[in-house]
Amino acid sequence: MRLDKYLKLSRLIKRRTVAQEMAEIGAVRVNKRQCKPAAEVREGDVVEIAYPRRVLTVKVLTADETALKRNAPAYTVIDEKEAAAGEKPW
Repeated sequence: MRLDKYLKLSRLIKRRTVAQEMAEIGAVRVNKRQCKPAAEVREGDVVEIAYPRRVLTVKVLTADETALKRNAPAYTVIDEKEAAAGEKPW
């Protein structure tokens, strides 16, 4: 599944356009690599998302679109770090 679509369906980011913008500026990484919004996300991948005040690291449990639409568990949280004021996560 596409990265931007996964972020939207898993409810990590509210809108797909926001997910696309975050991926384009480098605020989203898959397996420690910056990715484009069309990058493939698979089960077992580690996704890091840099929000303005925190960095969230999750492990993908399922990347199946129909399962996500039926509210299946999409991810498990590995780590969550707070970012200092004015500090850019990457």
